Amino acid sequence: MQADKEKINRLLKTARGQIEGILKMVEEDRYCIDISNQILATESILRKTNREILRAHMEHCVKEAFASGQEQEKIAEIIQLLDKMS
Repeated sequence: MQADKEKINRLLKTARGQIEGILKMVEEDRYCIDISNQILATESILRKTNREILRAHMEHCVKEAFASGQEQEKIAEIIQLLDKMS
C-alpha cells in the first residue's frame, strides 16, 4: 500500500472509536437521531479513508501499470470497485 499509513491508521482508529461510541449509545437507549448522526459521521470517515487509499493507488499502482503496458488489469479492477460503490 502506497498511501500514508499513519494517516490511514489515524482515520481508521477514529472510526473504530466512533463505532465503539455508537455501540454504547445503543446500549444506553440514546436518542435515535443522535445515533444516526454518529453513524453518518463514521461513514464519512470511512469514505475519506477509502478516497485516500484509492488516490494513492491511482498515483502509484495504476501509473506504474500504464507505464509498463499492463493497464488493462488495473482498469478492470477500478471498474469492479466502482460497480461495488454504486
